[in-house]
Amino acid sequence: MTFLSLDSIAIPDVHPHAPLESRKAKLSDIEAIHELIGYWAAKGQMLVRSRTLLAETIRDFHLVLAEPHEGKPGGLVGVCGLHMLAPDIAEVRGLAVHPNMQGRGLGKQLVLACEAEARSIDLPTLFAWTYQQTFFERCGFTRIEKTNLHPKVWSECQRCAFFENCNEIAMLKELT
Repeated sequence: MTFLSLDSIAIPDVHPHAPLESRKAKLSDIEAIHELIGYWAAKGQMLVRSRTLLAETIRDFHLVLAEPHEGKPGGLVGVCGLHMLAPDIAEVRGLAVHPNMQGRGLGKQLVLACEAEARSIDLPTLFAWTYQQTFFERCGFTRIEKTNLHPKVWSECQRCAFFENCNEIAMLKELT
């Protein structure tokens, strides 16, 4: 198992009132996505994603970017992915919002972007692992017991370093 070093994780010092832009991720965004997710992973709030995994799943991600504003650089301020697991379920994963941009509804905006994409392809169910149960409940998700998880979720979990010691909360949202 390879462990990633998070010692050098640095995120841009964006202005909290910078103009924002939303779009799908590009390969050129991998480093910024890795840094933002790594920032929260280093705090134990989410799982780190390798650059290789990000490249393999780049089409999953929705981004919110801040423009340069009042002398502060622009950069990635939010990311969230919609990862297909099976024809009847996808995972909302990798949700991270820049600490300077917390409380502005960007997390919900990103989850709703994933939900809209899921609805556009007639996907009936969304799933998320989280430490932020209340946030996902506000997005319409319901907590479920881990024993009720879709079998494809378990196949993904078996590759996780924390599989034997998982303390994340399972959340589900029916879209139909």
